[in-house]
Amino acid sequence: MQRVEFEKRLKSLLTPHLFRDYAPNGLQVEGKDTISKVVTGVTASQALIDRAIELEADALVVHHGYFWKGEAPEIKGMKYRRISALIKNDINLFGYHLPLDAHPTYGNNSGLAVALSLSDFSSLEQGKPLNESIGLVGELAQPESGLAFKARVEKAVGRDVLFEQTSNAAIKRVALCTGGAQGYITKAVECDADVFITGEVSEKTIHEARELGIHFIAAGHHATERFGPMGLAEFISEELGLDAEFVDIDNPA
Repeated sequence: MQRVEFEKRLKSLLTPHLFRDYAPNGLQVEGKDTISKVVTGVTASQALIDRAIELEADALVVHHGYFWKGEAPEIKGMKYRRISALIKNDINLFGYHLPLDAHPTYGNNSGLAVALSLSDFSSLEQGKPLNESIGLVGELAQPESGLAFKARVEKAVGRDVLFEQTSNAAIKRVALCTGGAQGYITKAVECDADVFITGEVSEKTIHEARELGIHFIAAGHHATERFGPMGLAEFISEELGLDAEFVDIDNPA
């Protein structure tokens, strides 16, 4: 597939024009005109680039790409090594941040929600359609205890999680927003959620959970944001007919 057509298909799927983001969405580093092999991943780290080179990828599609607002513009040091490796090996780099969080089928949030067996999805950002909301709310089929739900989350993300159980109240209504969205805990309360799941935790978030009376889980920034890149690999393989695979460069954060 030609690079222009590949980007067009991803743009149609992820609708980046609907989001005000912190980095450019779409093609960030230009490579080969024709794309046959695609690697997806969470972050365009050197380790992921090196793996893409080993796999002879023509394109790398990630959630965390480059050129973030506020970052130093100079291309030197670590930034030079990453970009030069892409250019020398003629690999296209595509980055999709908020659009990949929000996609209702292939997104980070929807992927985690499905892994938790939630249903009846609605927007965490009330007033926004689900495909534009950074975060969602879903329901368990039956209420369950805090410890049982903690085990459910740990199975979904494949690691231990931080769980602040603020009461003995059962959990049925779940709000989630992957990555570094701990500040959205108040939105979860506004949605009458019993628990809020995100990737990271700040010191103040624990106090907020206790005082607002909502259970809180920090399940890892990387761990909660693998679902979107995995979903994209599935879309690229099944819908675009290209050889695509998700590569996980593990990160404990």
